[in-house]
Amino acid sequence: MNVLKGQKVLVTGADGFIGSHLVEGLLEAGASVKAFVYYNSFNSWGWLDSFPKETKDRLEIFAGDIRDPNGVRTAMLGVDVVFHLAALIAIPFSYHSPDSYIDTNVKGTLNIVQAARDLKIKRVLVTSTSEVYGTAQYIPIDEKHARQPQSPYSASKIGADCIAESFYRSFDLPVTIVRPFNTYGPRQSARAVIPTIITQLMSGANTIDLGDLRPTRDLLFVKDTVQGFIAIAESEKLIGHDVNIATQSEISIRALAEELIKQINPKATIVEDKQRLRPDKSEVFRLYGSNAKLKEFTSWTTKYTLEQGLRETIQWFSNKENLARYKADIYNV
Repeated sequence: MNVLKGQKVLVTGADGFIGSHLVEGLLEAGASVKAFVYYNSFNSWGWLDSFPKETKDRLEIFAGDIRDPNGVRTAMLGVDVVFHLAALIAIPFSYHSPDSYIDTNVKGTLNIVQAARDLKIKRVLVTSTSEVYGTAQYIPIDEKHARQPQSPYSASKIGADCIAESFYRSFDLPVTIVRPFNTYGPRQSARAVIPTIITQLMSGANTIDLGDLRPTRDLLFVKDTVQGFIAIAESEKLIGHDVNIATQSEISIRALAEELIKQINPKATIVEDKQRLRPDKSEVFRLYGSNAKLKEFTSWTTKYTLEQGLRETIQWFSNKENLARYKADIYNV
């Protein structure tokens, strides 16, 4: 089944980490892709700029701002399916700039669903995050787990999820809320833990600055995340649902760091950097997701083990041009 073949698809946040990989996956699935990128004076298309010319030539680029309802509506004209990924995601930045998270994550999602309702879009996939669950009250975390806003970022994503769900319930908008767990891989932002560790090691550091080593995460390789999005889009039975994409496993930050150190520079040691610590009540100590619903309604399964995913990620960062895009010597908020 290839429901997306020949469909006109809009990806917001296409210039970002997961969005750029999703663009590639949708092109492979035969979709006609319009990539919504953040307008800026540098005319940068983010990670799409790193694509080969023949791939970029297949894309329709729309530069805009998800916070602006007029631009969002213009971008969605003539579109069949919307994958809404545009968001602010860094947790430390949300501590001191929460207003921007409400504007981007909540109002941006409202702009998407309002335009989708008016334009009668066939499917809308709104991207959530495992952070909405907070520290696990039970495992594996399924979609019925309580929401716990442990950071302004998490609160903004809970708000965005609720806006999307309300449009399904109020107006029968064909919305699905897609909730990836801890996605990693090539092109990931330096504010995430795996690029933080790899870039420090690749830059020759013998001491690795990290925050709390106790939390566990359900690490999902980005190509598996992309296939989850596509499988969900192809299942009409998931309209009106929220759906986890997870490996249903966990690893501690300490064990993860030790594995990366072993692979890249066994002489390196870990140092606690207090500025990287979240406030105690804000730290999410355990994320371990259930993928039962996704597997019930689709044929999705993980294709990458953690070992395979880390190997491919390390290989990508080993390219000097890729590594040069990162500032390994500072704390990336």
